[in-house]
Amino acid sequence: MIKVFIDGNKGTTGLKLKERLLNRGDVELLEIRDELRKDMSAKAEMMAKSDFTFLCLPDDASREAAANAGEDVRIIDASTAHRTESGWAYGLPELGAEFKEKIASSNRVAVPGCHASGFCLIAYPLIKSGILSADYPFSCFSLTGYSGGGKAMIAEYEADGRGREYDFPRQYGLTQNHKHLKEMTKITGVKYSPIFSPIVASFYSGMEVTVPIFTRLLNGATAKELYDVLKNHYDGCKMVKVMPYGYNADKMLSAGGMEKRDDLKIYVYGNEERIIVSAVYDNLGKGASGAAVQCMNIMAGLDETTGLVLGE
Repeated sequence: MIKVFIDGNKGTTGLKLKERLLNRGDVELLEIRDELRKDMSAKAEMMAKSDFTFLCLPDDASREAAANAGEDVRIIDASTAHRTESGWAYGLPELGAEFKEKIASSNRVAVPGCHASGFCLIAYPLIKSGILSADYPFSCFSLTGYSGGGKAMIAEYEADGRGREYDFPRQYGLTQNHKHLKEMTKITGVKYSPIFSPIVASFYSGMEVTVPIFTRLLNGATAKELYDVLKNHYDGCKMVKVMPYGYNADKMLSAGGMEKRDDLKIYVYGNEERIIVSAVYDNLGKGASGAAVQCMNIMAGLDETTGLVLGE
């Protein structure tokens, strides 16, 4: 039986993790009394008893909890705090064997940000293959459901008599200092941070991350060759599927359709001059708690899809 402690099981990600793990017969959830939820000594005791501790906390609280955990405690942090920190594995195993191996062997794993997951899965293979150079001027826009903003944003969107502005898609991160930019830049190895435009809309969950590419800035490659790089990189991957080139190009690409699933689909569209590459997934699945469970499975030596919901 795998003993799991969730530090911060009252927030959106923590609640989803608890819901997922309660349904698993191979997991025992360790519960801390409500009055001790902020008692560091009590939390350290729970962490020491666990096989895995999930941190679903604000960044500063996650840093404090990790600093007070013993070196042998296996921590999976869902916050932004440690995603680019030395000594922490980045929890996106599809990027390559070295990422998966580091997750499996590490006691400290950081779950990627929801927006960052889509961008990294698109940009990393293209840079690694050399089809795009590290100094390519990337931009990225991302549509997300309001659940990505946590309990406070969910309450705002679901409040009676909410303001009219909530009926329309809203762009944020306008100062180009979104907290996911740091990992988007470091993990992919891009020389310059992308222009990043996240957009929240009036639907609960779902995500569509799109990266536009000019073919004239490819290193002599065609749009089809770019597609082949992505297709080959994710060949045989259980959690990421690259759809056929130009799939349903005569229709519209929705940010929905992947709700309550933990996998991700990549689409490539365009022409001889301009390409768009899009990743579609659930911001609460592959973008949050689903990715966290996948990391735990890898660390525990289980099939990475154990307890996860995958599509066709």
